[in-house]
Amino acid sequence: MRRTDREVEGRDDLLAILGGADTCRLGFAVAGEPYIVAVNYGFEWTGEMPVLYFHCAREGRKLDAMRANPRVCFELDGEHELIRGERPCDWGMKYASIVGYGRLSEVVDGEARQAGLDSIMVRYGWKGEAAYAPAVFDRTTVLRLDVDELSGKRRG
Repeated sequence: MRRTDREVEGRDDLLAILGGADTCRLGFAVAGEPYIVAVNYGFEWTGEMPVLYFHCAREGRKLDAMRANPRVCFELDGEHELIRGERPCDWGMKYASIVGYGRLSEVVDGEARQAGLDSIMVRYGWKGEAAYAPAVFDRTTVLRLDVDELSGKRRG
């Protein structure tokens, strides 16, 4: 990282960024073409790196891209605040962000799929036990991103 003075390394600080952002952007590369998509997410962090969860339909460009190349990058950010100044060059933005890499896969086990969906629901404020309509659950794909590299950055 070029700006080591802005680097975020502590697990608690990285967890705060993960919990504070509202959208994750997934980046795919397939046949030399980039593809990026913004998605809702859930996460857990029990080992060395976090695991992120996403949901989507049973077909579409995201799944096609994952099947062609499951290696993805991701980015999420929050804590935004505009910094105003006397001159244009004095303006800037406070922020906290994470960029990382990992392997994306489809979760096929029913209990693991529910746990992934639950992590998304809890992430956005759901309280209590989640009960999914069987028809909706059956047509929902749950994706798991096993992160193997990440870096955090904060300004402000």
